[in-house]
Order: sequence, then structure tokens, then C-alpha cells
Amino acid sequence: MAQEFNAENLPFSLLEPNELALLQNNLDIGYYQQGENLITAGEAPEGLFIILKGKVRESESKEGEDEHVFVHYGDEDYFGAWSALKGKAIHNFVAEEETIAHILPTKLLLELVYSNPRFGDYFSRTLAAKTEIHEQQGEEQGMAEFMLAQVDGEVMRDPLIVLEETTIKETTALMREKHADSVLVKRGGRYGIVTGTDLLNAAVLKEVPLSTPVADIASYRLITVEAGDYLFNALTLMTLQHIERVVVMDDTKLMGVIELTDVLSYFSSHSHVIGLRIQRAATIEDLSRAAHGLNDLIRSLVSHGVKARFAMDLVAAMNERVMAKLFTLLVPEDILPHVCLVVMGSEGRGEQIMKTDQDNGVIMRDGLDWPDREKVLQTFTDTLIEFGYPECPGNIMVSNPYWVQHLGDWSQRLNHWANKAEGDALMNLAIAVDAKPVAGNPALFKAARNWFLRQMHNNEVFFSHFVKASLEFDTPLTFFGGIKSKDSGIDIKKGGVFPIVHGVRTLALQHRILETNTFKRIDALIEAGALKKQQGNDLVEALSIFVQIRLQQQLLRMDNEDFNESPNLIIPDRLDRLDKDLLREALKVVKEFKKHLSMRFHLDR
Repeated sequence: MAQEFNAENLPFSLLEPNELALLQNNLDIGYYQQGENLITAGEAPEGLFIILKGKVRESESKEGEDEHVFVHYGDEDYFGAWSALKGKAIHNFVAEEETIAHILPTKLLLELVYSNPRFGDYFSRTLAAKTEIHEQQGEEQGMAEFMLAQVDGEVMRDPLIVLEETTIKETTALMREKHADSVLVKRGGRYGIVTGTDLLNAAVLKEVPLSTPVADIASYRLITVEAGDYLFNALTLMTLQHIERVVVMDDTKLMGVIELTDVLSYFSSHSHVIGLRIQRAATIEDLSRAAHGLNDLIRSLVSHGVKARFAMDLVAAMNERVMAKLFTLLVPEDILPHVCLVVMGSEGRGEQIMKTDQDNGVIMRDGLDWPDREKVLQTFTDTLIEFGYPECPGNIMVSNPYWVQHLGDWSQRLNHWANKAEGDALMNLAIAVDAKPVAGNPALFKAARNWFLRQMHNNEVFFSHFVKASLEFDTPLTFFGGIKSKDSGIDIKKGGVFPIVHGVRTLALQHRILETNTFKRIDALIEAGALKKQQGNDLVEALSIFVQIRLQQQLLRMDNEDFNESPNLIIPDRLDRLDKDLLREALKVVKEFKKHLSMRFHLDR
């Protein structure tokens, strides 16, 4: 029977060939009748059990009380590792039907855990540990080699530094000699940067004397990354800031410079090509070609094993640039300083990977008279639809005058929604508080946001009403901790994503955290002491799992025109065993988070 053991399943696939051979040569086999205990609470188990055929329940029986069942195990599931390692079981494991199981004896289990730490680590009860090992093992979801590339000496150029009194002429000669595109200027205790373009503009366009100290034309607002950070993050930063180099720091110590070309040598996604097309687009037709290249970028990122969370950051940056460029192409130059385009909902949070429904609005300066406003904004919406960004079913778009308001009206509307805090008002508020400015004058957005945060400060009644939406949808887990199995599948957005996103959104508002991205909000809440670190880490991992599973569904739709199922609808039985296991663990995190919110905001549910 040992020959039928599936060694491809985690954690057994972590074993070395000699360890696997040892395991297979020493596996026992057990046959159990319905109702028979495989492991008895209070006793030392024989070892680790792997079900070959049958069904087992893990339960607890207290004197005078009914049996409490925690979870069910089926074919190829394993159990008993922690009990075996600790030498004593705390629960009963009972056959619910005739069951056949492999048994890995405790002595051999201990030997394998000792000789192979990764094998032992998999038995950790933390979701983060299981997810990390799963990602490292999975061929498609695993981190590709280039994703592990870090900001270090191999990809970093030594900084070319000049003193503040160095002239423009001397700096130009030095850059030519060193074949450099930029220099860092040391001025007192800080550094500035000067690029070849800066020198050209100063000497030719502004006719600055060549004897002028180069420090006078340097920019001292350096865009930096930390040594040891991922190169992928550096690429995302350059994409967001529209720049071609970043300065590398080790805390406060200057380490070097990374040029865009240094990063591109590690990447094959061609994101830089799309970014340049967006930047250089002079017409809507030019921009359209760039926007339609985003689907290929997404496929490339996924095929190279980029984690969904990192892919979201880069794709969100690209989407923002597309919308910002289109807005500036359509809106008259004299109007732009008096309006602000905001993206909201998942776009505002930067949590879209595939192009999904538009959620956008415009905040205008009070008293602004904008001729042809409706025509321009209708063209904006229609053009985004042509670019592949679907129309919003709820009509939350700039083509709808309801979402185009003067600053005072926008602020008062936020207040109105907050006071009502139910139905459409609550959902509109949830969408709007995730807003992010992408074009025009961001000061208009900041004024509205800051006014709203001041109004809501210490308003416990509002937060108790607002958070209730997190508890509205049931978590698709059975009483025994398994995934609810329906032929129609489970809605992963309602059952998993939304409770985390909205619960974290509420906590972030309560603590006046300005981040809109859920992952960054969680980090900020941990730092503020509003979430325990382990709970925050589990929420991050759970949300990452939901996003990854949804992305797989979205890619199926993109590649198969006959695949009409919603990306939010997941059929658990179609998932492989490992994804199903991670989904179950992630849903348990959601269930616990909802309990936490109920207690925190004194809700009766």
C-alpha cells in the first residue's frame, strides 16, 4: 500500500529523495471501522495519519456535554502531527466511515522534522508559514528568480558625487568622462541630484552661466529606496514617479544609484515600454495602444510567478497613469488647476489587477464655471470603456453629474452619507473614503478628506454603524470548519475579501490613517497598536490568497470567451488540494476577524 502514497502533496514534497525513500519504506497501514478512534485524547498517538480512503472527524468530548466537532478530514488529508510531536493528543480523531490510512510512526516523524526544518515548519499553525512554503513550492505561483532580485551591489551603481561649488561646466565634463547620466551634489549634510536633462535645460533653455555652481540647479527631494529592498519595488516606484533612477540608502547612509536600465535587465514584463508609451502619448490613439498592452503585462507578471500583491502595485500605477494622461489630454489647461480627478473603491485602494468597473469622480473648486464639462467628462468615460475599463453598473463615473461636485458640496455629501450610514449612503461612503487623487489639483481632494476626518473624530456611534457591513455576509464555513460546498460555488468577494477590506477600512478611518491600500492600512494599524502583529499578518496572508484565487479566475475569463463565470464565484472542488487548504485557513482568519470587530465595536452578532 505504501506505493500508493502520494509524495507530491505538501509537506511530503519538501522531503529529500533519501528522506522520502525512508518514509515510504516505513509507512504502516491502518484499517478503522466507523466510530473507531484513530487517536484518543490524552494518549500518545502512533504517529502522523494520512487518509487513503474514508473520513475522520476531530472532536472534543467533555463529561456531561455533547461532542464538539472541530473539523473533518478526507482523502489525502493528514492529521496528528502536533499530537505526535508533543507526545499527547488533546482531541479525539474518530472514523466517520470505514477508513484506511497510512501511518508515519512518531519516531520516524521526529527524525524527519529534525533532519528537514522546512518539513517541520509546515506543521506550523500560522497561515503565513503555510502560504510561504506553498508559494516556494508551487511552479506557477512560486516566486520567480527575478522576483528575488534585491537592491544590492550587483545592480547598484557607485554614486558619482560632486561638491556644491563644482560648476555646471565641470560637472558636465565629469559626467561625459564617467559616461554617467546623473550626479549627486553634496551640499552641507544633504544630497541633491542633477541629471543630464537638468544640465541641458539650464545651459540651453535658461541660459544659466556655465560657471554657476551645480548645486543651484540640483533637486534635493530625492526619491529613494532602501538597500535590500526588492528590485520589483524599485520598478514600481519609478513607474509611479515617472522617473528613470532612484537613490539607494541604508538608513541615512548613501549607498548608490539604480538606473531604470539596471532594473530592466532583471525583468521581461516590458512594463517600462508601456510606461514610456503612456508618458509620450500625444493623442488618445497613442494612449489606447499603451492601455491595451496592460493585459499582456498582467499575463507576463503572473507567468513569471509575481505575487498578486506586488502585481497589484505595478498595475495600479499603470492604470493611474493611463487615467491621468487621458484626463490631461481632454481637460483644458486653464481648467486643470481647479479640478481633481479621483479614483475610488478598489481603484483608489490600488487593488485591481485586471481591468474592472470604473469608479471615479471629480472635485471642483468652489465657484468654478466649466463650459462643456459634461461633454468632456462623458468623452472621458466613453474612452476608458474603449480602453477596456468597463462601465460601472452603479454609474459611479465622471459622466454622472452626481459624482462631479464642487469642493463644498463634495464635503457635505460625505457628511450626509456618514450621518445616514445605511443602504446606498453607506456603500457610497465606503467607496468615496477609498478615493485617491490621480490628476489635476490634489489639494482639492485633501481638503475634502481632511475636513471629513475631523468631523468623524471620536464619533463612536458612526464607526459602530459603519463597521456592521463587514458582518453582513456569512463566512462560507461549515459548523465543523470545512468550506461550504455548493454546486453554484462560493462568493469569495462577499465571504472573504469584503469583510477584511471594510473592517480594515473602518479601523483605518477611526485611527485617521491616510493610506487607502488595504495591505498598507494593515501595516499602519499594526504600527499604531490597533492590530496585533500576528492578527495583521494573518489578514495580509488571507487577503493575498483571496486575490490570487480571484486572479486565476479572471485569467480564465480573459483566455476563454466561453468562460462566463464571475471572478468572485469560486468552485472549491475545482481547486487543487493545497489551494483548497489555504482557502479554508484564510476563511477561518476572516471568521475570527469578524468576531474581533463585533467585540471591538460592541455589536450583537
